[in-house]
Amino acid sequence: QLQASGGGLVQPGGSLRLSCAASGIFSIDNMGWYRQAPGKERELVAVITRGGITTYINSMKGRFTLSRDNAKKTVYLQMHSLKPEDTAVYYCKLDSLSRAYWGQGTLVTVSS
Repeated sequence: QLQASGGGLVQPGGSLRLSCAASGIFSIDNMGWYRQAPGKERELVAVITRGGITTYINSMKGRFTLSRDNAKKTVYLQMHSLKPEDTAVYYCKLDSLSRAYWGQGTLVTVSS
């Protein structure tokens, strides 16, 4: 299972770090984060391979940094310069042996 944490309320321009720890899952391949804003479809934020290669959606480049600790089976999303349009429920996801696992979602609200 996946346990996500780190969401909350932050002012525009602020920062947050999301974490997602896996337990009971072995041979983890890609890890990443998706988000779903109110009234919108879930979208990819960023994904990182086992070897550390990251891919970001354009609007997040330069503001978000994705990293992972393979020993801790944890993926992190460091978010800076947050904007109101970043408000969403953020979901972590990992792939293992061709199966996808999703976390429960953590709410990020960017508002003054």
